[in-house]
Amino acid sequence: MAPGPGDKTPGPGEDARVARTRADVSRAALGVLTDEGSDAVTHARVAELAGYSKTTLYTHWPSRVDLIVLAVDALGELPHHERTGNLRDDIIGELEAFRGGITEMRLDLILTGMAQWASVEEMRVIRDKINNSGQGQMRAMLGEILDGAELEAALSMLTGVVACPSIMFGTLPDDDVIAAAVDIVLRSAQRRKAFKR
Repeated sequence: MAPGPGDKTPGPGEDARVARTRADVSRAALGVLTDEGSDAVTHARVAELAGYSKTTLYTHWPSRVDLIVLAVDALGELPHHERTGNLRDDIIGELEAFRGGITEMRLDLILTGMAQWASVEEMRVIRDKINNSGQGQMRAMLGEILDGAELEAALSMLTGVVACPSIMFGTLPDDDVIAAAVDIVLRSAQRRKAFKR
């Protein structure tokens, strides 16, 4: 059986039972987060699903934030588009992969939970890790034509085309909306490049 989210090889000196408990609790916490939202991630609910006592959870993960961090950390690899060399198609493909992640991995609930706990330092670390993993390929592609503030703005606009409707309205953009957003950014980059000459 292939390892699932939260299944990590025990660290040096980590007992196999501790690793199994961590994996079970990670899966349960991630399940609660993606099925019920961050408000439902409580010691009682995660303990119930994981099959452990609340005392065990409180011993290893004393706060709700610890459980949410554990859940988000158990998310695993985010979906990405395999690059073809056509910048427009690759950016569209990456946004479509993000849209698929919202559907398949319930990234909308993960993003909402991360936003809700944004002021907590442990969540900042996990949020940065998720953002770097999720946006890395898009940043690299846009970095071929943009830099500085323009790169950051384009990255925010394009990822926002998928993230905002899913979080704010519970909907996802169709292919035409994604393509239109990409075309707007690419046209703007071309005009800016021509203007600089």
